[in-house]
Amino acid sequence: MRREVCKCRSTKGDVSSSSQDPQPSKVGHGSVPHPRSGAQRASDKLYEEEEDDALPDSDTLPDSDDEVELDKPRPIQIVLAHEDDHNFELDESALEKILLQEHIKDLNIVVVSVAGAFRKGKSFLLDFMLRYMYNRTSPCWIGGNNEPLTGFTWRGGCERETTGIQIWSEVFVIDKPNGTKVAVLLMDTQGAFDSQSTIKDCATVFALSTMTSSVQVYNLSQNIQEDDLQHLQLFTEYGRLAMEEIYQKPFQTLMFLIRDWSYPYEHAYGLEGGRKFLEKRLQVKQNQHEELQNVRKHIHSCFSNLGCFLLPHPGLKVATNPNFDGRLNDIDEDFKNELRNLVPLLLAPENLVEKEISGSKVTCRDLVEYFKAYIKIYQGEELPHPKSMLQATAEANNLAAVAGAKDLYNKGMEQVCGGDKPYIAPSDLEQKHQDFRESAIRQFRSVKKMGGEEFCRRYQEQLEVEIDEIYANFVKHNDGKNIFYAARTPATLFAVMFAMYIISGLTGFLGMNSIAALCNLVLGMALISFCTWAYVKYSGEFREVGTAIDQIAEAIWEQVFSKLFEVLRRRTVHRALTSVPRQRLSSNNNKKKN
Repeated sequence: MRREVCKCRSTKGDVSSSSQDPQPSKVGHGSVPHPRSGAQRASDKLYEEEEDDALPDSDTLPDSDDEVELDKPRPIQIVLAHEDDHNFELDESALEKILLQEHIKDLNIVVVSVAGAFRKGKSFLLDFMLRYMYNRTSPCWIGGNNEPLTGFTWRGGCERETTGIQIWSEVFVIDKPNGTKVAVLLMDTQGAFDSQSTIKDCATVFALSTMTSSVQVYNLSQNIQEDDLQHLQLFTEYGRLAMEEIYQKPFQTLMFLIRDWSYPYEHAYGLEGGRKFLEKRLQVKQNQHEELQNVRKHIHSCFSNLGCFLLPHPGLKVATNPNFDGRLNDIDEDFKNELRNLVPLLLAPENLVEKEISGSKVTCRDLVEYFKAYIKIYQGEELPHPKSMLQATAEANNLAAVAGAKDLYNKGMEQVCGGDKPYIAPSDLEQKHQDFRESAIRQFRSVKKMGGEEFCRRYQEQLEVEIDEIYANFVKHNDGKNIFYAARTPATLFAVMFAMYIISGLTGFLGMNSIAALCNLVLGMALISFCTWAYVKYSGEFREVGTAIDQIAEAIWEQVFSKLFEVLRRRTVHRALTSVPRQRLSSNNNKKKN
């Protein structure tokens, strides 16, 4: 009897779809599913008695096409992807318009998201979820055999369709078996690993959808491969970094959905076969490599609940027909049967999982604020940028080469002026520095590195900068061994005191008392500085004060005494050079006279 009713309802759906709202031959241009209204569901029950009851009353029809368009449920993009700078932007007004409606804003929310690689049928699956939500009371919610599939935009082919994050504009209010009302939101995400997205783009979208959803459906093809688990580890860790407070497990339910499952003889289609398969895949074994163990432990530590569902291939017509528009007639029976099990498993009132963050249930109003907070984190520079495996390996490879080259330079310089080695002339030290610097760069270049010439050149430049910084430290260390350099500060201060004492005495004798008083003041300050410097060097306290005195003394030495000594040296040399010809000339004159 149930099978007959389903056939009747499917036929009716076909008629209504063709007579009331003809569908375009191409799917995926913002069209929406054909939700059956309350009047239509009532007419379904009375269809055999009075078919005309299914027609809407003319008084209830919208007055214009504009009103229809405004009220028409459709996918709304709330996270915009900017391809030029690979950044994401939240459309706050669109999100608030949907979630801050008066009748839902204070209800606890259930968010079901589908994420995974691009061109694997995520939007296609979500449209069947929409059919269920609009027709959940009907045993034939899956639709008529000749009814095109509409809702979230989708199409066949190899190019991506969805970008950023989209949600369905209509939030469904559902009565749970315990009597409470919840709001159900369906979320579609940009597919990962397409030719236009970076690893950071993929990680950001997956992390955002996982952080804001109560059920994340991880859409995979044919099997769970090790790289699928590694990408999941990377994406969830990127999400966990953005969460300020983590109580136990940061995320809720993760459902592995394995599409096109080809081994029903090993693990049967559906939830039970998926459970056994997932247990086997995520099992941590003693003989496993540590890397494989860490991936599995990480996944178990991130999600409160893990599940898996094995879904068969929808059929060759779906895969190869360019005009396929989602009609059930073109889909294999096995796929439709398992779809009837999968969707209620996620969306039936008794199975709904309310969104929780830090142990507290989240309302629609709360989710808006969480979206705003999370998107700001990913727009900033607080989080490290996830990288591809090649880039991460190339960076580690080049950093290891840099570390080896720096170690070679350090060892060479230590043998020249390190530790208890005696003072070396600055010119000799600089020559040694140049020799060891060239040796370190040669070693860096000789190491086989990944990433290409341009990538490695950046690390060579980094090595050169770091070697120059190390050399500056060796210069200071070497100068510290020079007894005259170490005595520069007290010598400078003593010279200042002596000079001020002499000038003060002369100006006082000549009656220039104001200048004499100023010199005495400078003399007193130099004496206090000398005593303070001596105490700092003896006790090791107030090192900042001692450093400041050293800097002032060095500036005085360089700007005054060094230039003064240079002038005196030049004059002395000049006098010596000019006196020699005079002596020779006088001696020649004496010889002539004789």
